[in-house]
Amino acid sequence: MGETYAVGTHGHETHRPNEFGIISALTQRFSSVDNVVVGPGDDSAVVMAPDRRVVACTDVLVEGRHFRRDWSSASDVGHRAAAANMADIAAMGASPTALLLGLAAPRETPLTWLQELADGIEAEARMTAAAVVGGDTVSSPTLTISITALGDLRGGEAVRRSGAQAGDLVAYAGRLGWAAAGYTILSRGFRSPGSLVSAHRRPIVSYSAGLAAPALGATAMIDVSDGLLADVGHLGQESGVAIDIDSTRLSVPDAMRNAGKAMGVEPMQWVLTGGEDHALVATFPRDAQLTGDWHVIGHVRAGTGVTVDGRPYGDGPVGWDHFRSS
Repeated sequence: MGETYAVGTHGHETHRPNEFGIISALTQRFSSVDNVVVGPGDDSAVVMAPDRRVVACTDVLVEGRHFRRDWSSASDVGHRAAAANMADIAAMGASPTALLLGLAAPRETPLTWLQELADGIEAEARMTAAAVVGGDTVSSPTLTISITALGDLRGGEAVRRSGAQAGDLVAYAGRLGWAAAGYTILSRGFRSPGSLVSAHRRPIVSYSAGLAAPALGATAMIDVSDGLLADVGHLGQESGVAIDIDSTRLSVPDAMRNAGKAMGVEPMQWVLTGGEDHALVATFPRDAQLTGDWHVIGHVRAGTGVTVDGRPYGDGPVGWDHFRSS
């Protein structure tokens, strides 16, 4: 297990729980679900896999790179960490079933902050009937949260990035540009409008749309974490096709339009290149009868690359690059 670290409050040490005390304080926040045979407390968890295939993914959040504690509550960070992973599971057309938490935290991190983080993870997991089944803790100078998510295909086939075909429709479910707008607002020292700031702090993921996509005939799908153009670019590259986005089909809410005017930012830039809303984008046969949260925003064509309204996008980076300097 991980190294023991101390926990303090407001810079004053309150007590020094060992690793197992911290783990106990966190696991008490987590509930179980029917598919969990063995939860936290043993060397490993045991989760039922009736499909006999397990969908798995991992995502890492680093303080200062992905979140700031002066911008987001511990619960917000927990929701966001869980959502980033469960959206990837949903993007395969699968149902999230279990989460594993890896936590590296400075010695002075208040135990109450860690407990609120656990509450946020638990609350997001409940949205999909998933459970936190285990993890590890360790001391570190940088607060880092890593979650591994498991999912179940429920007898269906995984929707991969590589199945898009020329003639398919491109559609999205969820929100685009909201989190990026919220980030810009916070980075300029403001805290409103609250709807956009909240979107940066805590994404709202359309998990049900991912589960419904296979039955609607989805040929390829991806989670928009790095930006719409960047992520449909990944989809197009894996499928060997070109994708054209119709900007007239992308909605810009009034709050975003007004914020863009105040910040000197064209709001469509947030919609096209902003990530971390964790919307889902999928391709469907041209005769698909899309229902629910799916909205058509473009078409798949023969060729390579991504265009907007038939032209290359020329207004800066098309999305987030984790290794690009800030």
